Amino acid sequence: MHNNWIESNTFHHSEFKNLDQLLEAKNKKNVTISLCLPTLNEQRTIAKEIVIMKSELMTRYPLIDEIVVIDSGSTDNTRDIARSYDVMVYEANDILPDLERYKGKGENLWKALYVTQGDIIIYIDADIKNIHHRFAYGLLGPLLLSDQIRFSKAFYDRPISVGENKWRPTGGGRVTELVTRPLFSLFMPNLTQFVQPLSGEYAGYRDIFEAIPFHIGYGVETGMLIDIHEKWGLDVMAQVDLDRRVHKNQDTKALGRMSFVIIKTFLKRIQKLNRVKVNQQLFDEMIQYHLVNGKLQPDIHFLEENERPPIVTIPEYQQKFTNSGALSQSIG
Repeated sequence: MHNNWIESNTFHHSEFKNLDQLLEAKNKKNVTISLCLPTLNEQRTIAKEIVIMKSELMTRYPLIDEIVVIDSGSTDNTRDIARSYDVMVYEANDILPDLERYKGKGENLWKALYVTQGDIIIYIDADIKNIHHRFAYGLLGPLLLSDQIRFSKAFYDRPISVGENKWRPTGGGRVTELVTRPLFSLFMPNLTQFVQPLSGEYAGYRDIFEAIPFHIGYGVETGMLIDIHEKWGLDVMAQVDLDRRVHKNQDTKALGRMSFVIIKTFLKRIQKLNRVKVNQQLFDEMIQYHLVNGKLQPDIHFLEENERPPIVTIPEYQQKFTNSGALSQSIG
């Protein structure tokens, strides 16, 4: 175990609330910053997220240079609402359209690298009910004020929403404690120091994100942590306490499907690292059951394990970002 990391590389967002200091550090480093919001049917929350980030971190303090929404094909008004607030909105399928099409959050995050301009990219989920600009500046703090940290990840108290403006004060993070943390404890104890390895908010320098593969679905956060840790080590990573995050929660069966994908992603990674050998094919169907007229019926969900390669290997990306990968290769 890397014993001092949790003390030296764990922060609270309040340490970075001096936005003048962050702006000075940004200008000194001469970097640009992009905020990506991945969406799928987020019409209830997307407007507030954009308004707060634009007003606080673009107008009042020009920390963020662009906000980009990458949508998975919403069937509600998410895209129209986002466009009405004058940010760039893309459908994931329209980005690099010659590639095979996938659908998932990780796909949105990966494709965001192609359409954003920033040296630093912040990823923030679009379903946060108590959005505040600390979700962005908290993650930026370690990246701007440290010369070593190149990736920062959020953690927070996660109340479970049980209705309109009602929530239980504790809960959430069930897949983390039942699946991800036990796997990390068994095989990669260094990574147990991340309080919420599956949190959907993180930020990093482009040369980090462009040099790692992205799982297209629920496995994206697990794969990302493992890959960054293996490629650059814990010292370039940090975590930031953002206090509380209120969002919609999923039922146990949905969490089971999420766990299925995360376990497959994890097994793929540790086999690649020669930590374990699985001597049979891993299947792609998650089998659950429900009652129909008093009889158990199978619910079979096909959950294929698809992944995008490091985007720096894609010719279109290389053409667009001509100096791409130089730094990631030099520190990799």
